[in-house]
Amino acid sequence: MKLSARNVLEGTVKSIDHGAVNSEVILALPGGTEIVSVITRHSAEDLKLQTGSKAYAVIKASNVMIAVD
Repeated sequence: MKLSARNVLEGTVKSIDHGAVNSEVILALPGGTEIVSVITRHSAEDLKLQTGSKAYAVIKASNVMIAVD
């Protein structure tokens, strides 16, 4: 797999919650951090995502905002 995105994080699928249109996927990273992504249900099924399987979070954003109180 080759991507232009610089932020590719490998993890394990912790859970998948399928809705009518979208699926919420929780990816557990080494060290305990979790990333939550909402993708189409079709994409989740096409990727054959299953709890416990290896997957990657690919983050490509032109802006990342930081906020404080």
